[in-house]
Amino acid sequence: MARVIFMGSPAFAVPTLDALIGAGHQIAAVYCQPPRPAQRGKRFQPTAVQKRAEELGLEVRTPVRLRSEDEQSAFAALGADVAVVAAYGLILPQPVLDAPRMGCINVHASLLPRWRGAAPIHRAILAGDEVSGVTIMQMEAGLDTGPMLSRAELRIGRRNAAELTDDLAKLGASLLVDYLADPASSPPEPQPQPHEGVTYAAKIDKAETRLDWSLPAEAVERQVRAFAPAPGAWFEHGGERIKLLAAHLAEGSGVAGQVLDEALTIACEGGAIRPTVVQRAGRGAMSPQDLLRGFAIPAGTILP
Repeated sequence: MARVIFMGSPAFAVPTLDALIGAGHQIAAVYCQPPRPAQRGKRFQPTAVQKRAEELGLEVRTPVRLRSEDEQSAFAALGADVAVVAAYGLILPQPVLDAPRMGCINVHASLLPRWRGAAPIHRAILAGDEVSGVTIMQMEAGLDTGPMLSRAELRIGRRNAAELTDDLAKLGASLLVDYLADPASSPPEPQPQPHEGVTYAAKIDKAETRLDWSLPAEAVERQVRAFAPAPGAWFEHGGERIKLLAAHLAEGSGVAGQVLDEALTIACEGGAIRPTVVQRAGRGAMSPQDLLRGFAIPAGTILP
Protein backbone atom coordinates (compact mmCIF):
# COMPACT_ATOMS: atom_id res chain seq x y z
CA MET A 1 0.00 0.00 0.00
CA ALA A 2 1.16 3.52 -0.78
CA ARG A 3 1.83 6.49 1.46
CA VAL A 4 -0.37 9.18 -0.09
CA ILE A 5 -0.71 12.94 0.11
CA PHE A 6 -4.28 13.74 -0.89
CA MET A 7 -5.04 17.13 -2.48
CA GLY A 8 -8.65 18.09 -3.17
CA SER A 9 -11.31 20.59 -2.16
CA PRO A 10 -14.94 20.14 -3.37
CA ALA A 11 -17.38 17.29 -2.94
CA PHE A 12 -16.14 15.75 -6.21
CA ALA A 13 -12.90 14.78 -4.44
CA VAL A 14 -14.44 13.14 -1.35
CA PRO A 15 -15.19 9.70 -2.91
CA THR A 16 -11.54 9.43 -4.00
CA LEU A 17 -10.31 10.17 -0.47
CA ASP A 18 -12.74 7.60 0.95
CA ALA A 19 -11.71 5.02 -1.66
CA LEU A 20 -8.01 5.44 -0.90
CA ILE A 21 -8.64 4.85 2.79
CA GLY A 22 -10.94 1.91 2.05
CA ALA A 23 -8.23 0.34 -0.09
CA GLY A 24 -5.77 0.51 2.81
CA HIS A 25 -3.52 3.34 1.63
CA GLN A 26 -1.88 5.52 4.28
CA ILE A 27 -2.87 9.19 4.09
CA ALA A 28 0.14 11.25 5.13
CA ALA A 29 -1.80 14.53 4.99
CA VAL A 30 -4.74 16.15 3.24
CA TYR A 31 -4.32 19.44 1.40
CA CYS A 32 -7.34 21.54 0.49
CA GLN A 33 -8.30 25.14 -0.16
CA PRO A 34 -8.65 27.37 2.91
CA PRO A 35 -12.11 27.98 4.38
CA ARG A 36 -13.91 30.83 2.67
CA PRO A 37 -16.96 32.94 3.59
CA ALA A 38 -20.26 31.44 2.53
CA GLN A 39 -22.76 33.51 0.55
CA ARG A 40 -25.15 33.84 3.47
CA GLY A 41 -23.90 35.12 6.78
CA LYS A 42 -20.32 35.38 5.47
CA ARG A 43 -19.18 32.75 7.94
CA PHE A 44 -16.04 30.92 6.93
CA GLN A 45 -16.89 27.43 5.70
CA PRO A 46 -14.37 24.60 5.26
CA THR A 47 -14.37 22.70 1.98
CA ALA A 48 -16.12 19.35 1.65
CA VAL A 49 -12.74 17.60 1.70
CA GLN A 50 -11.64 19.36 4.88
CA LYS A 51 -14.86 18.39 6.62
CA ARG A 52 -14.46 14.74 5.60
CA ALA A 53 -10.77 14.61 6.48
CA GLU A 54 -11.43 16.02 9.94
CA GLU A 55 -14.20 13.45 10.46
CA LEU A 56 -11.61 10.78 9.66
CA GLY A 57 -9.02 12.27 12.01
CA LEU A 58 -6.56 13.09 9.23
CA GLU A 59 -4.04 15.92 9.26
CA VAL A 60 -5.39 18.81 7.16
CA ARG A 61 -3.29 21.57 5.62
CA THR A 62 -4.86 24.61 3.92
CA PRO A 63 -2.08 26.79 2.48
CA VAL A 64 -3.11 29.79 0.39
CA ARG A 65 -0.37 28.89 -2.10
CA LEU A 66 2.50 26.43 -2.45
CA ARG A 67 5.20 28.73 -3.82
CA SER A 68 7.23 29.32 -0.66
CA GLU A 69 10.24 27.18 0.15
CA ASP A 70 8.81 26.50 3.62
CA GLU A 71 5.57 25.06 2.18
CA GLN A 72 7.47 23.01 -0.38
CA SER A 73 9.85 21.66 2.27
CA ALA A 74 6.94 20.74 4.53
CA PHE A 75 5.31 18.91 1.60
CA ALA A 76 8.48 16.99 0.76
CA ALA A 77 9.06 16.11 4.43
CA LEU A 78 5.90 13.97 4.38
CA GLY A 79 7.86 11.34 2.46
CA ALA A 80 4.95 10.34 0.24
CA ASP A 81 5.03 7.68 -2.43
CA VAL A 82 2.47 9.62 -4.46
CA ALA A 83 0.25 12.69 -4.31
CA VAL A 84 -3.31 12.21 -5.55
CA VAL A 85 -4.95 15.40 -6.79
CA ALA A 86 -8.69 15.75 -7.40
CA ALA A 87 -10.07 19.24 -8.07
CA TYR A 88 -7.63 20.82 -5.63
CA GLY A 89 -7.74 24.31 -7.13
CA LEU A 90 -4.13 25.45 -6.67
CA ILE A 91 -1.25 25.30 -9.15
CA LEU A 92 1.45 22.83 -8.09
CA PRO A 93 4.98 24.22 -8.52
CA GLN A 94 7.63 21.91 -9.96
CA PRO A 95 9.26 21.14 -6.57
CA VAL A 96 5.85 19.87 -5.36
CA LEU A 97 5.31 17.82 -8.52
CA ASP A 98 8.73 16.24 -8.08
CA ALA A 99 8.61 15.53 -4.33
CA PRO A 100 6.66 12.23 -4.13
CA ARG A 101 8.47 9.12 -5.37
CA MET A 102 5.78 8.45 -7.99
CA GLY A 103 5.03 12.11 -8.62
CA CYS A 104 1.55 13.64 -8.58
CA ILE A 105 -1.46 11.91 -10.17
CA ASN A 106 -4.60 13.82 -11.11
CA VAL A 107 -8.18 12.55 -11.21
CA HIS A 108 -9.64 14.72 -13.99
CA ALA A 109 -13.34 14.76 -14.89
CA SER A 110 -13.08 14.57 -18.67
CA LEU A 111 -11.73 12.38 -21.44
CA LEU A 112 -8.51 14.24 -22.08
CA PRO A 113 -7.43 16.04 -24.16
CA ARG A 114 -11.03 17.29 -24.38
CA TRP A 115 -11.92 19.80 -21.68
CA ARG A 116 -8.64 20.58 -20.01
CA GLY A 117 -9.11 23.17 -17.30
CA ALA A 118 -11.41 24.32 -14.53
CA ALA A 119 -14.97 23.42 -15.57
CA PRO A 120 -14.96 20.22 -17.65
CA ILE A 121 -18.34 18.94 -16.45
CA HIS A 122 -20.25 22.16 -17.14
CA ARG A 123 -18.57 22.57 -20.54
CA ALA A 124 -19.32 19.02 -21.62
CA ILE A 125 -23.05 19.49 -20.91
CA LEU A 126 -23.18 22.94 -22.53
CA ALA A 127 -21.49 21.62 -25.66
CA GLY A 128 -23.95 18.76 -25.99
CA ASP A 129 -21.29 16.05 -25.60
CA GLU A 130 -22.81 12.57 -25.56
CA VAL A 131 -19.96 11.08 -23.54
CA SER A 132 -17.86 12.29 -20.63
CA GLY A 133 -15.56 10.34 -18.35
CA VAL A 134 -12.51 10.40 -16.10
CA THR A 135 -8.83 10.43 -16.96
CA ILE A 136 -6.12 9.50 -14.45
CA MET A 137 -3.15 11.61 -15.49
CA GLN A 138 0.48 12.03 -14.48
CA MET A 139 0.78 15.71 -13.65
CA GLU A 140 3.32 18.05 -15.20
CA ALA A 141 3.76 21.81 -15.37
CA GLY A 142 1.23 22.36 -18.20
CA LEU A 143 -2.53 22.70 -17.64
CA ASP A 144 -3.83 19.10 -17.73
CA THR A 145 -1.26 18.19 -20.39
CA GLY A 146 0.40 15.20 -18.71
CA PRO A 147 0.41 11.62 -19.98
CA MET A 148 -2.67 9.49 -19.39
CA LEU A 149 -2.46 6.53 -17.03
CA SER A 150 -6.06 5.27 -17.16
CA ARG A 151 -9.44 6.46 -18.41
CA ALA A 152 -13.10 5.41 -18.42
CA GLU A 153 -16.16 6.71 -20.26
CA LEU A 154 -19.65 7.58 -19.03
CA ARG A 155 -22.64 8.56 -21.16
CA ILE A 156 -24.05 11.92 -20.09
CA GLY A 157 -27.68 11.29 -21.03
CA ARG A 158 -30.02 13.75 -19.32
CA ARG A 159 -27.87 14.26 -16.23
CA ASN A 160 -27.49 17.74 -14.81
CA ALA A 161 -24.17 19.05 -13.51
CA ALA A 162 -24.69 17.78 -9.96
CA GLU A 163 -25.71 14.30 -11.10
CA LEU A 164 -22.83 14.03 -13.56
CA THR A 165 -20.38 15.29 -10.93
CA ASP A 166 -21.52 12.62 -8.45
CA ASP A 167 -21.27 9.82 -11.00
CA LEU A 168 -17.88 10.92 -12.32
CA ALA A 169 -16.58 11.27 -8.75
CA LYS A 170 -17.46 7.62 -8.06
CA LEU A 171 -16.00 6.52 -11.37
CA GLY A 172 -12.79 8.45 -10.73
CA ALA A 173 -12.40 7.01 -7.24
CA SER A 174 -12.74 3.46 -8.54
CA LEU A 175 -10.40 4.09 -11.46
CA LEU A 176 -7.71 5.63 -9.23
CA VAL A 177 -7.81 2.82 -6.68
CA ASP A 178 -7.60 0.22 -9.44
CA TYR A 179 -4.55 1.96 -10.86
CA LEU A 180 -2.79 1.97 -7.46
CA ALA A 181 -4.02 -1.50 -6.47
CA ASP A 182 -0.90 -3.60 -6.97
CA PRO A 183 2.45 -1.81 -6.89
CA ALA A 184 4.21 -5.10 -7.62
CA SER A 185 2.54 -5.34 -11.03
CA SER A 186 3.63 -3.39 -14.06
CA PRO A 187 1.03 -0.73 -14.87
CA PRO A 188 0.41 0.17 -18.51
CA GLU A 189 2.84 2.64 -20.04
CA PRO A 190 1.65 6.26 -19.74
CA GLN A 191 0.09 7.42 -22.99
CA PRO A 192 0.86 10.93 -24.26
CA GLN A 193 -2.25 12.96 -24.95
CA PRO A 194 -3.00 13.36 -28.66
CA HIS A 195 -2.53 16.79 -30.17
CA GLU A 196 -5.88 16.58 -31.94
CA GLY A 197 -9.10 17.31 -30.08
CA VAL A 198 -7.71 19.64 -27.41
CA THR A 199 -10.36 21.91 -25.87
CA TYR A 200 -10.26 24.12 -22.78
CA ALA A 201 -12.93 24.24 -20.09
CA ALA A 202 -12.76 27.85 -18.97
CA LYS A 203 -14.16 28.76 -15.57
CA ILE A 204 -17.88 29.57 -15.73
CA ASP A 205 -18.59 33.30 -15.93
CA LYS A 206 -21.70 34.52 -14.10
CA ALA A 207 -22.98 36.09 -17.30
CA GLU A 208 -23.19 32.63 -18.89
CA THR A 209 -25.82 31.51 -16.40
CA ARG A 210 -28.45 33.90 -17.79
CA LEU A 211 -30.76 31.97 -20.09
CA ASP A 212 -30.46 32.96 -23.73
CA TRP A 213 -33.80 32.54 -25.50
CA SER A 214 -32.17 33.35 -28.85
CA LEU A 215 -30.60 29.88 -28.81
CA PRO A 216 -32.35 26.70 -29.99
CA ALA A 217 -34.41 24.98 -27.30
CA GLU A 218 -31.90 22.11 -27.09
CA ALA A 219 -29.12 24.56 -26.18
CA VAL A 220 -31.29 26.36 -23.61
CA GLU A 221 -32.20 23.04 -21.98
CA ARG A 222 -28.48 22.24 -21.78
CA GLN A 223 -27.91 25.59 -20.05
CA VAL A 224 -30.44 24.54 -17.41
CA ARG A 225 -28.74 21.18 -16.84
CA ALA A 226 -25.21 22.58 -16.93
CA PHE A 227 -25.86 25.00 -14.07
CA ALA A 228 -28.22 22.90 -11.93
CA PRO A 229 -28.58 23.16 -9.05
CA ALA A 230 -25.83 25.77 -8.60
CA PRO A 231 -25.22 28.47 -9.62
CA GLY A 232 -28.53 27.98 -11.46
CA ALA A 233 -29.57 29.18 -14.90
CA TRP A 234 -31.94 32.13 -14.62
CA PHE A 235 -34.17 34.68 -16.29
CA GLU A 236 -35.49 37.99 -15.01
CA HIS A 237 -39.09 39.13 -14.63
CA GLY A 238 -40.62 41.88 -12.54
CA GLY A 239 -37.21 42.89 -11.23
CA GLU A 240 -36.58 39.42 -9.80
CA ARG A 241 -34.37 36.56 -10.89
CA ILE A 242 -36.06 33.20 -11.36
CA LYS A 243 -33.84 30.14 -11.56
CA LEU A 244 -34.71 27.16 -13.73
CA LEU A 245 -33.40 24.06 -11.96
CA ALA A 246 -34.97 21.54 -14.34
CA ALA A 247 -36.77 21.73 -17.68
CA HIS A 248 -37.56 19.62 -20.71
CA LEU A 249 -38.15 20.26 -24.40
CA ALA A 250 -41.72 21.10 -25.31
CA GLU A 251 -43.93 21.67 -28.34
CA GLY A 252 -44.57 25.26 -29.29
CA SER A 253 -43.19 28.23 -31.12
CA GLY A 254 -43.22 31.98 -30.80
CA VAL A 255 -41.00 35.00 -30.38
CA ALA A 256 -37.82 34.10 -28.51
CA GLY A 257 -38.54 34.45 -24.79
CA GLN A 258 -42.33 34.43 -25.18
CA VAL A 259 -44.37 32.66 -22.49
CA LEU A 260 -46.69 30.40 -24.48
CA ASP A 261 -49.17 29.09 -21.92
CA GLU A 262 -50.20 28.85 -18.27
CA ALA A 263 -47.62 26.08 -17.65
CA LEU A 264 -44.75 28.55 -18.27
CA THR A 265 -43.69 26.99 -21.56
CA ILE A 266 -41.17 29.41 -23.07
CA ALA A 267 -40.36 29.84 -26.75
CA CYS A 268 -36.75 29.81 -27.89
CA GLU A 269 -35.32 30.75 -31.27
CA GLY A 270 -36.19 27.23 -32.34
CA GLY A 271 -38.63 25.14 -30.29
CA ALA A 272 -39.57 25.65 -26.66
CA ILE A 273 -38.79 24.47 -23.14
CA ARG A 274 -41.09 23.78 -20.21
CA PRO A 275 -39.65 24.33 -16.72
CA THR A 276 -40.37 21.60 -14.16
CA VAL A 277 -38.47 22.97 -11.12
CA VAL A 278 -37.96 26.68 -10.48
CA GLN A 279 -36.74 28.87 -7.63
CA ARG A 280 -37.35 32.45 -6.58
CA ALA A 281 -34.60 34.41 -4.85
CA GLY A 282 -34.38 33.48 -1.18
CA ARG A 283 -36.89 30.62 -1.45
CA GLY A 284 -36.79 26.89 -1.93
CA ALA A 285 -37.26 24.95 -5.16
CA MET A 286 -40.87 24.69 -6.34
CA SER A 287 -42.99 23.68 -9.28
CA PRO A 288 -43.92 26.28 -11.93
CA GLN A 289 -47.54 25.99 -10.76
CA ASP A 290 -46.57 27.00 -7.23
CA LEU A 291 -44.46 29.86 -8.58
CA LEU A 292 -47.28 31.23 -10.72
CA ARG A 293 -49.78 31.24 -7.84
CA GLY A 294 -47.92 34.08 -6.19
CA PHE A 295 -45.88 35.50 -9.05
CA ALA A 296 -47.79 36.18 -12.24
CA ILE A 297 -46.08 35.56 -15.58
CA PRO A 298 -49.04 35.53 -17.97
CA ALA A 299 -49.03 33.93 -21.39
CA GLY A 300 -47.81 36.38 -23.99
CA THR A 301 -45.13 37.87 -21.72
CA ILE A 302 -41.80 38.35 -23.52
CA LEU A 303 -38.97 37.49 -21.16
CA PRO A 304 -35.71 39.39 -21.76
